[in-house]
Amino acid sequence: MEEPTTPAEPPATETGLRVGFRTRDLSEPRLRYIRQLGVTDVFIDHAEVDEEPDEFTDRDERDTLPVGPDSIPSVERLVETRERLAAAGIRFTGVQSLPYSLYGDIMFGRDGKEEAIEQIQTLVRNLGEAGIPILGYQWNPRGLVPMRTEPAELRGGAAGTAFDLDELDDPDEIPPELDREYTEAEFWEHYEDFLEAVIPVAENAGVRLALHPNDPPVLESLGGIPRLFRDVEGFDRAMETVPSDAHGLKLCLGCFSQMGEDVVSVIEYFGANDDIVFVHFRDVVGEMPAFHETFVDEGNFDSVAAVRALDRVGFDGVIIPDHIPDMEGDTDWHHRGRGFTAGYLRGVIDTVRTDD
Repeated sequence: MEEPTTPAEPPATETGLRVGFRTRDLSEPRLRYIRQLGVTDVFIDHAEVDEEPDEFTDRDERDTLPVGPDSIPSVERLVETRERLAAAGIRFTGVQSLPYSLYGDIMFGRDGKEEAIEQIQTLVRNLGEAGIPILGYQWNPRGLVPMRTEPAELRGGAAGTAFDLDELDDPDEIPPELDREYTEAEFWEHYEDFLEAVIPVAENAGVRLALHPNDPPVLESLGGIPRLFRDVEGFDRAMETVPSDAHGLKLCLGCFSQMGEDVVSVIEYFGANDDIVFVHFRDVVGEMPAFHETFVDEGNFDSVAAVRALDRVGFDGVIIPDHIPDMEGDTDWHHRGRGFTAGYLRGVIDTVRTDD
């Protein structure tokens, strides 16, 4: 039996609140699956060239867009990727995040800081020239300190990531990769250097930078490493240091839920100044110092109320399912869990639109 011919999809043109995915794999099977779910926007994760594909995709079918030291994608490669996604009916909305290997020297003020800033500036210029409007980033020491502890069992035996401060042997232990404890003042100085160098480039390029919270939040430091973006006050300072429409938040609702914040109030607070660039939509049970992630229809906050708040503040952008629970028979990318989450969020969004 011959496979049906797949017509070319028109590129996504939806505006307003909508569902997107983050992905490293840009293979044809992955793109077809994304579009079949009604997802319109993609944020591409940085990709290491030696990563194994998940069981859903053969290596020969996989394609990625590496982003890291000495592997900044060219304008031509970005345009090619944007056009290939558009042909599948998907919009290339942004790069999900900078890898720690690219910003780590800046964060710690080490040798190589200036070269790293120049590479990020090049990436921002290339994104702007290619018509890619968003670059997400975080200020987390990925891989140096524990971000999660033992996973939690969720409904039906699914698994979700968890964090319990009491399970850490010594939260103050300095990682072997570092020679000393760092102060918050040092980290703010290095971060402000980054903003002063990169935000003007983003303004000229027409690209918005989007800052993600520290995860886990609230701790002032972990392993001798300051956690600048552990609370609302840290984000206020980030937005006020170099005020610009080109800088905003990758608003991770799960992180603010972990902080014990009222998520609807957080959305209204940052939405009032149009500081929300895009949203990571997830939730947890519990809050610091112990919590576990769960399905999007469970958790600390009311998902429908959160979507209504995003709509109410006029957020015109993408919400991304994040940290998907591991369901029965799932893949490394959590196709089953991600499909459930996308369907649930699309239904909530449609309900909120009907309310309008």
